[in-house]
Amino acid sequence: MGSRVVAFVIDAVLSSLVAALFTAPHLPGNVSLVVFSVQYVLFTAAFGQTAGMRLCGVGLIRVDGARSVGLPRAVMRTVSLVLLVPALIYDRLGRGVHDKLAGTVAVRTRAERASDISGDGASAR
Repeated sequence: MGSRVVAFVIDAVLSSLVAALFTAPHLPGNVSLVVFSVQYVLFTAAFGQTAGMRLCGVGLIRVDGARSVGLPRAVMRTVSLVLLVPALIYDRLGRGVHDKLAGTVAVRTRAERASDISGDGASAR
């Protein structure tokens, strides 16, 4: 779950920086939330991941196996994520309410290091 939280923070910071470009010299305030929502919907619908998710090796897939997350599911997931409460409530598998509502699941997009897979804690060199 840690990489998803880091991805969320990266996306929030990037959204705030973009919003600040439009509101400078004033603080962006709620403009950050609008920018966050728009970028989150567009990137998850088009690519299945946001910039933060890509940097953290996380992506979204549909539970029903369809190829693309799509716009309706991206909107549903983003709206519920912006409310924050669903993102803080998750099941024993780590799937949040926002993912359940949207019919999506977060997955790793890059291979784990050999030491992470074997569980021996040794560094792969």
